[in-house]
Amino acid sequence: MAGRGTDDRAGVTVAAVVPLAERNRLEAAGTGCFKVVHRNSVGEAALVVRERPVDAVVFSVHECAQGQMEAVGRLVRSFPGIPAVALVSRHDAAASEMLLRLGASGVRQVVDVTSPQGWTLLRRLLAEPASRAAARILGPLLDVLPELTADARLFLEALVRLAPTTPAVRGLIPHLGIRSSTLMSRFQRAELPSPKNYLVAIRLLHASQLFEGGGLSVSDVAYRLDYSSPQSLSRHLRASLGITASEFRRRFPFLQAMDRFLEVMIVPHRDRWINFHPLAMSAWERERNSAEIGGVRRVQRGRDGG
Repeated sequence: MAGRGTDDRAGVTVAAVVPLAERNRLEAAGTGCFKVVHRNSVGEAALVVRERPVDAVVFSVHECAQGQMEAVGRLVRSFPGIPAVALVSRHDAAASEMLLRLGASGVRQVVDVTSPQGWTLLRRLLAEPASRAAARILGPLLDVLPELTADARLFLEALVRLAPTTPAVRGLIPHLGIRSSTLMSRFQRAELPSPKNYLVAIRLLHASQLFEGGGLSVSDVAYRLDYSSPQSLSRHLRASLGITASEFRRRFPFLQAMDRFLEVMIVPHRDRWINFHPLAMSAWERERNSAEIGGVRRVQRGRDGG
């Protein structure tokens, strides 16, 4: 199951219910920015949202029949963190009436694509959700650590961004340009919790966000976070917090989970983080390496009779 979702998580994913004639234009607008999963009804789009990470949903006002308003409302209520955008591609009385109905169902964003500027606006609007979950975590985190070194900030940004689809630290290594053993040793020397502990904690923050609104089941959240099964997520929560997934959903809404993370994982170690270099070689390491290289050269000269 985890493997099936890997390709779907590259960039921003948008579930769309638009006329066949507009599908190519929507995909063209998203080139290099977002990819589109087309469906023929709101109910089918809702199924996509449940099954895979989706950053936004687009409804054409010309495709949403009156009978689908209940499904629109249910989708918006169940997934309040996913923007719902109404798309207008022609002006007529039916479109105006449907906009009113969509607004009553909870859709708050409307884009008029009857002009090229509209497609540009839509592209910009749909590019933003990809960083929303990460931004909710990084904002408070960087507020507590305002004086980070450049590479420490880069590490934390990568960790928060990649955590939802990276169950193990080894998955971070290709993105960080550092050997796993080197990364581990730097955290150990700095007397910080291990990279694994930070990854586990941040994945739980993402889980807390996914549980918001009640639209996703434990199985849904486990799939989104690349756990092998719902039982694997439950075991993770039991080992980390000593509670079940249902208890986690109830007891740790995102703001409370975020406060706990900062209190346990960041604030007690704030002074260490300020001067920490997880990715760039520190002055101490440069001096040690220089001494080691010099020692090797002296030994080599001795062997050569120099």
